Amino acid sequence: MKKILLPALILITSLSFSACGNAEKKNAEVTNDSTTATATTPSSSAEPITEGNYQISFLDEKGNSVDLKSLKGKVVFINFWATWCPPCIEELPSINNLRNGYKDNDNIVFLMVDVDSEIEQSTAFMKDNSYDLPVFIPNSEIPSEFLAGAIPTTVVLDKRGNIAERVEGGQDYDTQEIKDRLNELIQAK
Repeated sequence: MKKILLPALILITSLSFSACGNAEKKNAEVTNDSTTATATTPSSSAEPITEGNYQISFLDEKGNSVDLKSLKGKVVFINFWATWCPPCIEELPSINNLRNGYKDNDNIVFLMVDVDSEIEQSTAFMKDNSYDLPVFIPNSEIPSEFLAGAIPTTVVLDKRGNIAERVEGGQDYDTQEIKDRLNELIQAK
């Protein structure tokens, strides 16, 4: 049993710290400050990691604008990714499964943000792989509190628009711990 657990633990640990660098590669709108990114894990506290009144907007595949201010009152799961990023691709099935579990819940929104602003390519990628994940591109500058240069990066906002969780690097999002944290944020006033 120990022979199986140790390699599995090493694999999970290495995947959780893997990320593609220079997320701003093709997108001038996405900034790459020298701020050091921190990987966070879901915590039992409902206290936000970072508070802020972020003025960030995204465009969907039809050109409709969605800004974070309009999503206040909902938990917002934002994943910054690209089709050329292996850790991004590896975590998509778990994000898809996670989203499917919340599909009928109006209190949470999922935004898959293509940092390269190649929305047609990303939308086709999602469709070709049978992922039911909504693709967006940045329509404003992305602050370093959200994206500091490496992808994948996931940011979860609480109902007040505060950063409740931030994870840089590949992650398995289809876990009970993550579902419990999202449920905690959804149930918070």
